[in-house]
Amino acid sequence: MKYILFLGIFAEILRKMGKIKVENIRVHANHGCLKEETAIGSDYRVDLEITANLQHSAKTDQLKDTVDYVFLNRIILEEMKTPSALLEHVARRILNRIFTEDQMVKKATVSVSKINPPIGGDVEQVTIVMSDKRKNFKK
Repeated sequence: MKYILFLGIFAEILRKMGKIKVENIRVHANHGCLKEETAIGSDYRVDLEITANLQHSAKTDQLKDTVDYVFLNRIILEEMKTPSALLEHVARRILNRIFTEDQMVKKATVSVSKINPPIGGDVEQVTIVMSDKRKNFKK
């Protein structure tokens, strides 16, 4: 009986969830392990998908009741400005900021791509993808 009640509650929560995607954010930044990468910089692409309850904002039509994608874009641009050796570190900082600064976000996935990386071959891009959920997030 408890299991059926749990499934009903879980289904109701999932029904209310929605997604916001901020895609193809292009930025020039100075990440990498090589001196040249941090001095000259490279072009990057960042994609973000968040999950949040969007039902209330759909009813109220008020920005204060949703996750503002201008806010999400600002976090990405700010974190991309801080040089890191690894893209994984940049992605983790982006996720940390989102979960710290917006309590509505329940899940987030960020992809950070380095365009034309200096790896000795004809490679269009390398991409890391990192996800987290609010329940797993620790400051």
